[in-house]
Amino acid sequence: MSPAEIKFYFDDQEVIGLTGQSVGAALLANGDRILRKTRFNEKARGVFCGIGVCFDCLVVIDGLANQRACITEIKAGMKVQTQAGADA
Repeated sequence: MSPAEIKFYFDDQEVIGLTGQSVGAALLANGDRILRKTRFNEKARGVFCGIGVCFDCLVVIDGLANQRACITEIKAGMKVQTQAGADA
């Protein structure tokens, strides 16, 4: 692992991102496209706008629900979980 790489976790799986990357960008780079399921019909959602305007990329970060993956910078050891519905 290079000094620019950061290890964090998505749904209990280790993921490597780069310093300064958002959670959404790091997950997309690792092939993870589904970040949450809608509360009705459990439809899959992922990064849509990528700039924090919409709410398609909501995830649970370190136990806190409704965090936008596209504007949250990754941190070492961060635990990110797929969000189900409006709350986790």
